[in-house]
Amino acid sequence: MFMNTNFARQQMVDQQVRTWEVLDARVLDVLASVPREIFVPTAYRDLAFADAPIPIGHGQSMLAPKIHGRILQILNVAATDKVLEIGTGTGYLTACLALLGAQTTSIEIHAALSAAAATNIQAVTGCRAQLQVRDAFGAEPLGEYDAIAVTGSLPVDDRRFEKALRIGGRLFEVVGCAPLMEARIVRRVEADQWIRESVFETVIDPLLHAPQAQRFVF
Repeated sequence: MFMNTNFARQQMVDQQVRTWEVLDARVLDVLASVPREIFVPTAYRDLAFADAPIPIGHGQSMLAPKIHGRILQILNVAATDKVLEIGTGTGYLTACLALLGAQTTSIEIHAALSAAAATNIQAVTGCRAQLQVRDAFGAEPLGEYDAIAVTGSLPVDDRRFEKALRIGGRLFEVVGCAPLMEARIVRRVEADQWIRESVFETVIDPLLHAPQAQRFVF
């Protein structure tokens, strides 16, 4: 089936992303320019612009366009920012972050997803990102960043990501368990002080190896 992808992509931006209160011009421009369709598995290519998560294998899903838009707007990535993404997936959000910021690193636990993402990103003109295959919950330090996007949910609060923020840095994370999770922005305002704000409710796939809530045994 023939699809005018440029038109469909712009419709996605206008009818899904804008209506979810994403109005930042830089964010809208990057969503309209990055060819989302090439980041979607071939079997789901016809759903590239649908308002729904898309399976990408390994029990993971590509987030809906409006969620990507909100993440980008919340993080407010500047052209000088150093950015970290936890959960590369197909590389779509990675590409958007890389075009907005100065230096982007993305961590993915599944080697096959990271390899496919690297190929996808190469198809986007001017897009460069460092992809790492490792467990974000491992012992290796994360580094320090101006903006961090955690694309899988955390069943319980885990402070390791907010501690990787520079002062003035912003973190997007989703905390909780289905059927109700809370998307948050965390800002580091001092060396030992963070401000946390709930921004919307959602349900997304959990990060592999994320700490679990303790179960009480009576």
